[in-house]
Amino acid sequence: MDKVAIVILSWNGSQMLRSFLPSVLKYTEEEAAVYVADNGSEDNTLEVLATSFPSVKVIPLDKNYGFAEGYNRALQEVKADYVVLLNSDVEVKDRWLTPLVAFMDAHPEVAACQPKIKSWREPKNFEYAGAAGGFVDCYGYPFCRGRIFNSVEEDHGQYDTPMKVFWATGACLFIRLQDYREAGGLDARFFAHMEEIDLCWRLNARGREVWCIPESTVYHVGAATLKRENPHKTFLNFRNNLLMLYKNLPDNELHRVMHWRTFLDYSAVLSFVLKGQFANAQAVFQARKAYHRLRPSFFISRNLNMLARVEHPAQTCWMKCLLWAYYVQKKHTFAKLF
Repeated sequence: MDKVAIVILSWNGSQMLRSFLPSVLKYTEEEAAVYVADNGSEDNTLEVLATSFPSVKVIPLDKNYGFAEGYNRALQEVKADYVVLLNSDVEVKDRWLTPLVAFMDAHPEVAACQPKIKSWREPKNFEYAGAAGGFVDCYGYPFCRGRIFNSVEEDHGQYDTPMKVFWATGACLFIRLQDYREAGGLDARFFAHMEEIDLCWRLNARGREVWCIPESTVYHVGAATLKRENPHKTFLNFRNNLLMLYKNLPDNELHRVMHWRTFLDYSAVLSFVLKGQFANAQAVFQARKAYHRLRPSFFISRNLNMLARVEHPAQTCWMKCLLWAYYVQKKHTFAKLF
């Protein structure tokens, strides 16, 4: 059994693998086994792996299962103490893995962690999807040390201290395989987006910790599959965020939060309309409709989460309204929130 297994989920990503897999192999092979799980690609991914990267262990999946179920199926084939869910568009540097392994070895109470995520295109900046660790506000809106909504900070070392966070990004998620399985893995019904936040929420509620370890840094291209303004991504983000809240909020908070989210979501619709982004406005309507349709099928998951819950993860939630702080108080950096 491997101590560490790096698992890269790829879908029609042969060009990404040609560009970024060499850095993973160069700076990782002595410390970890490297897997590529192919999510039913229709390009030449399998041929590229066989001819250009023969040392990589390949897990072929029969179709595109999305991010969540793709990883769930791939990790069934992996035997390791730790696994790293690594996006195919991430470039790593020398000794990027060492601080993560050392921290996890020294802290058995921690289930998962992430490195500092910087932009591959603009290396001075944090990257949108994860930055220096993730949080959620009282209404479920996610943000990061280094990124609030679309405001991304330059990295000046301001977040170089290891910190307990609410969620770690799926772009580079280092997690104990046992914790992954005991918490139920990624929710395949989400397909893509928000699934790692949902998983980390379950870990927190079960008394396990999530951290960011900035001594390790990786560089993420980001938005390689769906651009941030893509209406389908808007749909998935709104739908999955609502489902995540339903799954994880205790009874005494659920009704109040969902009441406010109705108002806030329709405010988002109005904002999209005023910007002329009519497809995104329609996506929010469709997301809310899908949430109400799917909610009964999440009832059992919600009950199981409530039964497994040993503590409220409020210490890593920001118990204020991020929209108010950002748009009214003009607090556009993480440091100004605290």
